Amino acid sequence: MEANEFANCYEDTKRAEAYAKLEFAGTYYLAYRDLPAIFAEHVKGKEAIDFGCGTGRSTRFLEKHGFHVVGVDISEDMIRQARQTNPQGDYRLIRDGDFSQLKRGGYDLVLAAFTFDNIPTMEKKVTLFRELGRLLSRDGRIVMVVSSPEIYLHEWASFSTRDFPENRLAKSGGVVKIIVTDHEDRRPVEDIVWTDEAYREVFGQAGLAVVQSYKPLAAGDEPYAWVSETTIAPWVVYVLRKAE
Repeated sequence: MEANEFANCYEDTKRAEAYAKLEFAGTYYLAYRDLPAIFAEHVKGKEAIDFGCGTGRSTRFLEKHGFHVVGVDISEDMIRQARQTNPQGDYRLIRDGDFSQLKRGGYDLVLAAFTFDNIPTMEKKVTLFRELGRLLSRDGRIVMVVSSPEIYLHEWASFSTRDFPENRLAKSGGVVKIIVTDHEDRRPVEDIVWTDEAYREVFGQAGLAVVQSYKPLAAGDEPYAWVSETTIAPWVVYVLRKAE
């Protein structure tokens, strides 16, 4: 499958129901562990967007840490689950690439947790990042959590890739497969692998600059059965600002 034929596997009722049950355990713990400290260091203000909010896990995380959050997603199934789980939350279904419901220059933080793992092509990524940049306040920041290319090559507390040796042949922009083992839906998830170099090219074309990036590793004393997490970072966290 070419990247331009990529279909978003999250447009699926069964998968939405499974993801609604996910918490911040296992490998996912490392994706969120450092975010409060990152927010405290880099983000001024409390107005936030959770871009690609899915079933609202990240939206609720932001609310817990004091942000006023709008969760947006293109999947009707995911938004429905988010509203059922958190009826008081502000969750909005948007058309792909349509940010007309959101105020330009009105947000101190845009969080995109795993969203760009499912967005194909350089052109599409650049367009979305450019639009997200326009939503930022003067000192606003985009904090993006994405899968490291290494996540598709190893075994993890919360993921398995052993059935997909073809992942090793995938170039940046190619389709890779992974199974989430933390919920009952064991159908493979198809993602788009994207290298650090390729992301930095996207950011530059979109008028954004990297403030800092992080590759969180497990310390080894957490209450999880780590597999690769203490030596290989499964996630990359980027902090972005509008370029001067």
